[in-house]
Amino acid sequence: MSRVIVLTTGGTIASRHGKDAVTAGTTPADLLEGLDVEHREIFDRGSYGFGEAELRLIARTALAAADEADGVVVTHGTDTMEETAFLTALTHTGDRPIVFCGAQRPADDPDRDGPRNLRDAVRLAAHPEAAGLGVMIAMGGRAWSARHATKTHTLDLEAFSAPDMGPLATLMADDVQVVARPVRHGGLPLAVLDEPLPRVDLVTAHAGADGALIRAAAASGARGVVVAALGTGNVPPDMATAIGEVMASGVTVVVVSRCAGGPVVPRYGGPGGGASLAASGVTFGGSLRPSHARLLLAVSLAAPGF
Repeated sequence: MSRVIVLTTGGTIASRHGKDAVTAGTTPADLLEGLDVEHREIFDRGSYGFGEAELRLIARTALAAADEADGVVVTHGTDTMEETAFLTALTHTGDRPIVFCGAQRPADDPDRDGPRNLRDAVRLAAHPEAAGLGVMIAMGGRAWSARHATKTHTLDLEAFSAPDMGPLATLMADDVQVVARPVRHGGLPLAVLDEPLPRVDLVTAHAGADGALIRAAAASGARGVVVAALGTGNVPPDMATAIGEVMASGVTVVVVSRCAGGPVVPRYGGPGGGASLAASGVTFGGSLRPSHARLLLAVSLAAPGF
């Protein structure tokens, strides 16, 4: 029998309807009823309340559990699951799988999806073919690489996908089918999770956007700014001017796309065009999603040379 450790953090999967709202409050024992696994509680609240310190703690705890067990499952609210899973993936180099899962419907909903997602995640974490798959998000019968997964629907049970990469595994009934294996890059030093990360802000471009938010980020102490740009990596001219200003003051700027899928490509010239931004020294983030790029820039600033 494979040894799987389940870490619980709250979220919809552990929530119930109250008088006016849905809130976390299901005990780990109730959540794991019928599953013969070890469990440890980290938090019991919605992930929309998690900050960078909580993300680092969850990642450290999951990595430590992976040193003890054959596989690890982390139950987590879906709002910021992709960020915690991505941060964990940046620091996980071992073969033991770490699987994040959650739910779209509360634990007392007649058609709740949490128990099924949790069983699937435990089954995947214990499966011998999951070795080497790294950190994953398992929801709605599929498992996605945490380096690519993003929440793409607010309410649908198949809440996550990876627009630039297919699933790593399909999870149906008692069957686990590994259908792809990710390319995994060298991990961050674990010490990067021990201290607060540098501030990195995320600013989204839109038609007519000026540079006020980028300047405000720099004025607030951000060491980096991620710009979720238009299309293949373009911004309005006023925003481009502000990018140049903050870069001159030492702030690192990374450009990704606000589109759901596809990479940024420095193609267009003129004020605000991606080619002009690239010529000015802006870093282009490939197919990284904005939430992932923000974390990667933060840990890169914390661990120079990574």
